[in-house]
Amino acid sequence: MNGRGIAGMILIVLGVAGLLYGGITYTSRETVLDIGPIHATADRQRTVFIPPLLGIVAVAGGAMLLLAGGRSRA
Repeated sequence: MNGRGIAGMILIVLGVAGLLYGGITYTSRETVLDIGPIHATADRQRTVFIPPLLGIVAVAGGAMLLLAGGRSRA
C-alpha cells in the first residue's frame, strides 16, 4: 500500500471518530488566586466542538485517497 492509501485510511478513521464523538474534552489548570506565597488553582473542563460536516468531508476525502491509491498506472 502506498502513501495515498495510508493517508486515506487515517482520514477515514479520524472522520468516523469525529462523527461518533462530536467533540474533544480536555482539562486545563488555571490560577485563580496568586497573592505572595498563597496560590490557588482550579481545574476547568473545556470542550472543542467538531462539526459533523468536517467528519463527513474527512471520510469522503479519505475514501477518494484510498481509491486513488489502489489504482495502478498502466
